[in-house]
Amino acid sequence: MSIERFFIIANRNKDRDQKLSREICHFIQSQGKACRIAYTDQERQDMRGKLRSGLDCVLVLGGDGTVLEGAHLAAGTGTPILGINIGNVGYLAEVELQHWETALRRVIGGGYEIESRMMLDGIVRDSENRAYPDGYGNALNDIVITRNRGLKILDFNVSVDGQFLNRYSADGVIISTATGSTAYSMSAGGPIVEPKARLILLTPISPHTLSNRSIVLSADDRITIEMIPPRGGGELRAECSFDGSDHIDLHSGDKVIISTSGFTTRLICLNRRSFLETLHRKISS
Repeated sequence: MSIERFFIIANRNKDRDQKLSREICHFIQSQGKACRIAYTDQERQDMRGKLRSGLDCVLVLGGDGTVLEGAHLAAGTGTPILGINIGNVGYLAEVELQHWETALRRVIGGGYEIESRMMLDGIVRDSENRAYPDGYGNALNDIVITRNRGLKILDFNVSVDGQFLNRYSADGVIISTATGSTAYSMSAGGPIVEPKARLILLTPISPHTLSNRSIVLSADDRITIEMIPPRGGGELRAECSFDGSDHIDLHSGDKVIISTSGFTTRLICLNRRSFLETLHRKISS
C-alpha cells in the first residue's frame, strides 16, 4: 500500500535544531510525497486529528520514548509508525540513523510489512467506584503504580477477573504488555517476552518479601489493583502512569483497573530479523 503523507515528530533534545527533521522532510517531498513536521506540542496534538489509516505514516525520530509518544498520538487511528533510532538502545525504533534514506525509499516503494502490538487500557476509580475525570489512559509498554514524594512502601491488593490474587508490599507494580517486557518490567526482574505475544505481565517493584515473582496473565484478564492505607496511618503517596507519562495521584481505597485495549499500535517493519536476533544485538552492543 502506498503511503502518501508523512508526519514527523522528533525528540527535541536529540534533534535540537530540527536539522535532521528538515532533511528527511525535504527528501520525502523530493519523492513526490507530502510531509509535515510537528515542531510544537500543539502541532503534535493537532496532527492526531489529521491522521488517516492506510494513507499516512507517523515518522518518529528518537528512541523508544519518542516512539511511545507517537503510539499515543496514533492510537485509534490505525496509522502505522516508523521509528528512526537517534537514541541509545531502541527496541521499538526499527531504523538505525545511518540507514534512514534507504529505509524511506523502501517504505515509499511499498516494501514493508506492518506488525500490530497490543496495548493496555487503564482507568482509576476512587473508593466509591467513581472514575476520576482524567483518570484514564492507554499504554503500549506499561501501566505503572509507584510511590512518590515519600519513602513508605506501598500495600495493595491485586485481583484478576474479580478473584483475589495476592496482597503485595512493594515500591510499586508494573503491568506490561509483551512489548513492554524489555522496558521497566525487565529492569524490575520481569521476563523478556516475544513482543507479538498477547499476554499481560504483572511485576512487583522491589517487593518486601522473598516469594513475590512476576506473573504472566492472559490478554483476556481484567486486573484490579486496590490501594491500601499506609501502615501506621498518614497520607498515601503513590501515583499511576501510562507509558511513563500522564501521572495520576492515587489515594487510599483507589482502584486501578487494567485490561487489553481495543487499540493496537501498528509498527512498520522492514527487516525479517527475528526477535532473538534483535535481542542478542541489543544486549551485546
